[in-house]
Amino acid sequence: MKILVVSSFLPYPLFSGGHVRLYNLIKELSSSHEITLICEKRFKQTEKDIKEVEKICKKVIVVSRKRQWSARNLLKTAISSHSFLVTGHTSVEMKKVIEDELKKIKFDLIHVETYYVMQNLPSTSIPIVLAEHNIEYKVYKKYVDQVSIVLKPILSLDIVKIKNEEEKFWKKADKLIAVSMEDSKVMYKAGITASIIANGVNTKKFTFLHKSKSKNQKEKKILFIGDFKWIQNRDTVQYIIEEIWPEIRNKNKEQRTKIVLWIVGREIPQSIKDLSNDSDVIFDESKSALPTEKLFQDADILLAPIRVGGGTSYKILESMSCGTPVVATPLSAESLEAADNLNIMVGSTASELAEKTLELLSDKNLYDKVAKNGRKLIEENYTWKKIAKDLNKVYEEARSNS
Repeated sequence: MKILVVSSFLPYPLFSGGHVRLYNLIKELSSSHEITLICEKRFKQTEKDIKEVEKICKKVIVVSRKRQWSARNLLKTAISSHSFLVTGHTSVEMKKVIEDELKKIKFDLIHVETYYVMQNLPSTSIPIVLAEHNIEYKVYKKYVDQVSIVLKPILSLDIVKIKNEEEKFWKKADKLIAVSMEDSKVMYKAGITASIIANGVNTKKFTFLHKSKSKNQKEKKILFIGDFKWIQNRDTVQYIIEEIWPEIRNKNKEQRTKIVLWIVGREIPQSIKDLSNDSDVIFDESKSALPTEKLFQDADILLAPIRVGGGTSYKILESMSCGTPVVATPLSAESLEAADNLNIMVGSTASELAEKTLELLSDKNLYDKVAKNGRKLIEENYTWKKIAKDLNKVYEEARSNS
């Protein structure tokens, strides 16, 4: 097939989950399809980044991403029915580029990454597949709940706009993709049946490491890793530091093994660092430059009690692929279809999450079982080859139904 991919981002470097997902799916699909990518490019992205993506595409066309936070966008949002998100991603240049490509090439399918660039598509009879990484209005609501009372009414109106836009564009697509069962349920309530195409992991890069044969047992590292510009990660790390870590400390008083909480990320906000002065809570920005697989292999456990958003978290998939057991909430376990005490450890409260963490660290047999079964789950269901195959089926359905 000749596929036109329209994306709100250039998927390189692989700094975020969205970049990882789109890059790997294009890479897998390009062996059997001819892919043209039209996308927005952030100012920090370089010609070298474009060249990397060109290696896996027939053609790449980039449009410079305009500044989101500008007085012009804020004013436009205030006086229109469009959300701040859609306003910032509306591009005359992108519209023109898409129209030109559609005139030159007879595409079999258009794949759109994130609903907020859909408005840049002209009217067309070509089947459209829309992929959503999150339910944006739910993610934004979590952020708005935390802002000052002065800004809350204004931003709450924007949430209503986002919800209306999301549902409108979901209905415009011939096929809608969700990354998790939780997201698909929200879409179903809006009247749309979505296909679930989960996130994946490169199992050759994130290789299994048998921890009991390779680790210094004098100190145990509980890892949290994330990009702190995202609401989900700020919410999760605050929950860990303020509620779960004190429970771990209290429950670990009689154990001889030293346990440290290792928080890794680029540009960790000072507000996060100020949450703890415990010497065993390590805020580590320098290690964020290392390959991610090295961090998982150096840690004993990944603590990922995600409470905001849906989908199959990359950090969880990658950690399991490396053989580093994961302690998470039911939200993540259900998204993965992972079983408690088998290939993941699940806790609903801070106390339960702390208990599950300490149980893993004190029981070698349980630790090895969860590590091995976690890797097995990844190999069976979450390789990019498997995910791309599932996506290809959606493409075929979109074409046959149009």
